Formats: sequence, structure tokens, C-alpha cells
Amino acid sequence: MSLSRRAFLASGISLPALSWSSLRVRMPLEASSSFDPWVEISADHLRHNIVQITKRVGSRPILAVIKNNGYGLGLENVARVLAPLPEVTGFAVVKLREAVALRDAGIVKPILLLGPVGEAEIEETVARGITLMVYTPVGPLLDRVSRKLRRVIGVQICIDTGIGRVGVPFQEAASLVRDLAGRRSVRIEGTMMTFTEDPDFDREQLRRFRSVCDALEQVGIDLGRKHAASSFALFQHPDSFLDMVRPGMAIFGIYPEPEFRKTRELNLLPAVSLKTRVVYSKLLPRGESAGYNRVFRVDHNVWVATLPVGHADGLPRVATKGGKVRIGNALYPIVAISASHIIVETGTEQKVQIGDLATIFDWQEGSRPEDFCSACGASVYDLTMHLNALLPRHVI
Repeated sequence: MSLSRRAFLASGISLPALSWSSLRVRMPLEASSSFDPWVEISADHLRHNIVQITKRVGSRPILAVIKNNGYGLGLENVARVLAPLPEVTGFAVVKLREAVALRDAGIVKPILLLGPVGEAEIEETVARGITLMVYTPVGPLLDRVSRKLRRVIGVQICIDTGIGRVGVPFQEAASLVRDLAGRRSVRIEGTMMTFTEDPDFDREQLRRFRSVCDALEQVGIDLGRKHAASSFALFQHPDSFLDMVRPGMAIFGIYPEPEFRKTRELNLLPAVSLKTRVVYSKLLPRGESAGYNRVFRVDHNVWVATLPVGHADGLPRVATKGGKVRIGNALYPIVAISASHIIVETGTEQKVQIGDLATIFDWQEGSRPEDFCSACGASVYDLTMHLNALLPRHVI
């Protein structure tokens, strides 16, 4: 009986068990092949981007948003580079496990948890010195935790001015803020909002936020540091810099929108690169094909190279629609992609060899993350944050 690849996978047929003791060569569990893809992080570029942001916002402190595994660079990698910088007042993450990981890594600067935390976890979260972002009537709960821990609990209040994601609706914010401000168990350390990034509506959002804050401050309520400006707003809304800014993407040297790259507000340098090595190079004869479903067919003899990196590592599937890889000093088009491999066309002559360094993206012009994404129609927001967390990461 002959089974197709798909039928075999669907059949559930088991292969004979292989005894590990029968293997002569034993590799350490942490070992990886020299051909496996890896991520490089430029510490100098991270620091450069902080300098650029500071030039833009002046003396305002920077709350560095390093959510989603440090935008793919590795949470602890980024935090250790940025923590010594005086311009960085603290960090913001979305997942509780990331906030805890930062504390476990020895980060002592303030950490704002932008995501939810269950009632059962609040006590431990507060005990670790992690600041809660609140937008619901949690005052009674905070009172109980405060009494148990014998400490005042610092919070930041999120006001929803129109994004509709989280935050107390701006029409109802005054009541919540007054309640929290009136409790001895609570210290309001900041008040924040998030833009929709619709340029016209953003102005209305900022007007709503200022209106709420002004009314509360006029009756003597201390709102802590007010902040609204993400990376997008650094380019679009200088009037939103307020008391503090909280960029994410810009810290990692990537422009949120293509048109921002053409401006002179910020000279950002990408701090991340994805690299691998050529594992195979061969001549594809006329009439032959490569990739599943014969996605790449040739009408003349052409050389192709296989790289051991694919969509399981974070490359977008649309990479075949214009994405290019740099090998040596030349860019070669991606013609097929699977979970763990891509195939690139290298021309009518053999120009690459097994073991050659291949760069998917880095900080060189033409190979920046924005260049890779614009060539194939992918989102630059997806590219770095979707990098497989298991890929080795090296700070250089």
C-alpha cells in the first residue's frame, strides 16, 4: 500500500521506536546546528534609538514598551541593555509572566503591567513591585491586599478615549479616579490613554483625555505622570508627549509606517537581524519545479538555494511575493516557503555555496525589516514579534 504525504500524516501510523541508547553520538540538549537560524540584537542600536527618541521628546522620561518578548528580540536581552540608561524610567509589558521574568532577571526599575491580572494573582504581583494598570472598580480589593501586605499600592489608570479595547470610558473616568484617589491604600502613579492611530480622530481622543485630566486636577487630584504617545504618536502628535512617552517599535529601530521613514524626526537603526546559512545549492533544470504544489516552475536552467528557516520561525507566508534574502552582497528572491525552509533563486550561474551566510533582514539599507515587508506586502508589526521564541538570540 502506498500512502501520500498527507494521507500518511492523517493515518496516525506509528514508526518503530528508536532507542536513544542505540545512538553513538550524543549532543547536549542545548546544542544547535551551525546551520540553524538565529537572531542578532545590536545593543548599540538600541541605545542609539533611545538617544533619537530623547532628542524628539526633550527631557521627558521614556517608559519602554518591551511587550511580546521584547518585540521578538528577547525580553531580558532588551531590558538589560536599556535598564542602565537614565532616559528610560521603566518598562511596560502585557503578560504577567513577562513582568515576573523581568524581576527575576534582576530588573529593579518600575514595571507597568498593561495586561489583565486575576484576583488570585494581584497579591503576588504587588509584592513583586509590579505596577497594575486599572480601569475597573478594584478599590475594595486593593484595600484588602494593601492591609495584608502593609504597603500602599501604586497603580496607573487607563482611560478609554475611543480605542474601545480596555480602559474606563472617558465619560465614566472621573468617578473611578475619585474613588481610587480617596483610598489610603492606593497611590496613583500615572494616567494613560491609547490612540486609535486615525490621525483625525486622534485629535479628538487627546481632547477628551485632556478634558478629563484637567477637571480632576482642578479639584486637587494627583494623576501622576500622564502619557499617551506610542511610537506612532512620536511622529504624528508632538502635542501628546505630555509628562512621559511610551514607545515600543521605535526603540527597536523600526518605523511604524513607511512614510515616517522619509521624515527627519527620528533616525532609527534596526536593532534586530535574522540570519541563517545555505544548506543546499543545486541547478534546477528547465521544466522542473520547487516547493509544495510546484509553486516555482522554471522554463530555463536556474540555480536555487535552500535555507533552513521558514514560517515556523516567524517568516510570513507572503514572503514569496517579493521577499528577498541577502547572500554575500546580492539580494535573491524567495520563491518557495514551508514551515522550516525557504528556497531562493540565485540565477543562471552558481553564485552561492553551502555554508554561505544568508541574511533575511538586518540594519543594512535594502535589508531592513521595513524593506523586507514592503517588498512582499507583509506587516512590519508581525515580522519581529512573530519570531519563534526558541530561536537563539545573540546580543552583539
